[in-house]
Amino acid sequence: MRPLISTTDLAAALAGPAGDRPVVLDVRWRLAGPPGAESYQEGHVPGAVFADLDRVLAGEPGEGGRHPLPDPEDLQRDLRAAGIRTATPVVAYDDADGSVAARAWWLLRWAGHNEVAVLDGGYAAWTAEGHPVSTEEVHPEPGDITVRPGAMPVLDADEAAALARDGLLLDARAAARYAGETEPVDPRAGHIPGAVNAPFAGHTGADGRWHAPAELAERFASLGLRPGEPVGAYCGSGVTASSVVLALELAGHPGAGLYAGSWSHWSRDPQRPAATGTLPG
Repeated sequence: MRPLISTTDLAAALAGPAGDRPVVLDVRWRLAGPPGAESYQEGHVPGAVFADLDRVLAGEPGEGGRHPLPDPEDLQRDLRAAGIRTATPVVAYDDADGSVAARAWWLLRWAGHNEVAVLDGGYAAWTAEGHPVSTEEVHPEPGDITVRPGAMPVLDADEAAALARDGLLLDARAAARYAGETEPVDPRAGHIPGAVNAPFAGHTGADGRWHAPAELAERFASLGLRPGEPVGAYCGSGVTASSVVLALELAGHPGAGLYAGSWSHWSRDPQRPAATGTLPG
């Protein structure tokens, strides 16, 4: 399954035979609210199941960062509750820039489930094109998915530091946070020394749709990525960096590593250095 699916293709899939329909995950989430669950109740793609970023797509915040990877057993329970079966295609959407949907895409891939895609343009594109919405509460039959973690590469702090030195480590945060000019959430400002700033907002257009693969490939080349070079990504808490991994796959660079703890993990350790300014350092 390709990483992206169009609204037209999703509508056709949902209109197909019941046994062939994908499970649709509504993963709308906003740092400052309102809660995504409220938006889901007001209207969602028909048949979609709500999956909360903080409860389903991440573990408890703490030493591992603000959005650490969930415990595999907990993730398996929640994915089964959403009706996901071993061979079931899954489509995730949000209503912003696609980054939370990309986290769902990455997490399912990490769990060993390859049949997953992000809805291009998200909920905004779905409604703008006149596709139906529903307020009906969904109670799917339990699935049987088995979570087998490790199918996508995960970086720890030491590996991220080494990649920033010996390969290409992309920092998905906005330029001001990368430069250390502001830090509204985490303990310290700055970035991992050697990391290159690649704000996740550059992957999508004003309408929330992802840029074409050739355009993404050109962007990553301009950031210094060479063919075959090891590459990885981090952000504030490991969510928006997932969109970098997805964008890299679209651009022809699959298998990028994700520093899941990201800056929220790195900045907790006062022994780890922090670079500031617009240059990698």
